[in-house]
Amino acid sequence: MIHFENVSKEYGGEVALRDVTFKIEPREFVSIVGKSGAGKSTVIRLLIGEEKPTRGRVIFGEYEVGELRSKELPELRRQVGVIFQDFRLLPTKNAYENVAFALEVAGVPEREIDDMVREALDLVGLSDKAGNFIKQLSGGEAQRVALARAMVNHPKVIVADEPTGNLDPLNAADVIKVLGQINQLGTTVILTTHNKDVVDRLGKRVIHLDGGRVIRDNPKGKYTLA
Repeated sequence: MIHFENVSKEYGGEVALRDVTFKIEPREFVSIVGKSGAGKSTVIRLLIGEEKPTRGRVIFGEYEVGELRSKELPELRRQVGVIFQDFRLLPTKNAYENVAFALEVAGVPEREIDDMVREALDLVGLSDKAGNFIKQLSGGEAQRVALARAMVNHPKVIVADEPTGNLDPLNAADVIKVLGQINQLGTTVILTTHNKDVVDRLGKRVIHLDGGRVIRDNPKGKYTLA
């Protein structure tokens, strides 16, 4: 499904990724770990076409991402839902409206939006908070709204880029639990994190980056610091 093939990425002579190769199959749950600057976010930007590789190929299904033109990227990105550490929600809209907005932008017919939004909020356990504005939600609830927004189009892949970075352990556990449930329903999940406890509890595949290189790829691993 996803294949990074000898991928390197440089920014003005600075190497962010160096000769990275890995495959992610449909329905996998993969954690990409490493300290700040290891290359985790660069992997995500390459996957969704925000950046092009300096060398190598990024394959997503039928697409070679680095060769796509700007007008072709929206079709790719409809297959990927992304959530970030800082939520990126609209404070002037409530939870329902934040999720619905993603569908409105995508041109989904209005008659279909209500059912899709309510299904997404139910999936993340927030049906009772649909009318709450973001400032009325806890950090964990806000992140789950962001997750509902990412899931509402039924993408093939969910990318969670440091989703627990601003959360306390209890809320972090809630978000990771929802990601696990989404994965069990058949969606591929890619989690980037430097949170050792989260990774170790998952017991899923771990790709460890260090200095822009893959130094370890364990099918059912832990975040090994050594």
